Amino acid sequence: MSDGYEQFIIQIKRKTGIDLSLYKEVQMKRRLKSLYEKKGFSSFQDFFKEINRNQNLLNEFLDRLTINVSEFFRNYQRWEILETKIMPQILKNNKHPKIWSAACSTGEEAYTIAMIVTGIMPRSDIHILATDIDENALARAKTGVYSEKSVNEVPENLKRKFFNQQGDYYYICNEIKKMVTFTKNNLLADPYEGQYDLIICRNVLIYFTEEAKNHLYQKFSSALKKDGILFVGSTEQIFNPSLYHLKTQETFFYQKI
Repeated sequence: MSDGYEQFIIQIKRKTGIDLSLYKEVQMKRRLKSLYEKKGFSSFQDFFKEINRNQNLLNEFLDRLTINVSEFFRNYQRWEILETKIMPQILKNNKHPKIWSAACSTGEEAYTIAMIVTGIMPRSDIHILATDIDENALARAKTGVYSEKSVNEVPENLKRKFFNQQGDYYYICNEIKKMVTFTKNNLLADPYEGQYDLIICRNVLIYFTEEAKNHLYQKFSSALKKDGILFVGSTEQIFNPSLYHLKTQETFFYQKI
């Protein structure tokens, strides 16, 4: 017997433009089922009817969909490699690099790259685009207020320099906030700008089907300029980078060829 998920996929795509069929089905169904049961619904169809008329529930659905789990300097050693090896190489080719934090969630990653590059290039030259599909996450990113857990991995000197602590919360300074522009983007459906020197997209692709991943790698590759770098998460190694006109530069860093 059908559980109504196929119909739900069609309805959600019509309403939001998001294609749930491109997400791994077992994980996505489990995640959404736990949300609708928590809210007192017994089927995907009842859940959709309420999503269709209740903006708050739609926002909650989008939050659940996008797994907003993010921290500053997540997998710290990778960021060290970015700072010491990748960025100096990028800056050799371009003093005004074009940087994109894709699927940026609540902004920790975009602000991490901003803090890193302030140490190696003039601040007036730093302009980072950060995008996500979830407007709630973007609104939180723009406020720049974070819990202690989020800033756990931030080196002490950077914490003192770029955050103001008030009670249990850390407020990122305006100087860093000004370097990042947050805007909405559906990675799977929307077009991308081009000529990027660095694209960061981490811990997102694991939620997509193989077909969707292939599609995204092609799109990211097309959006990079020659020698540009794609930086992925620690569970997202690309096993055949040449399929996408990429080559491994460092572990989890791929260069456009």
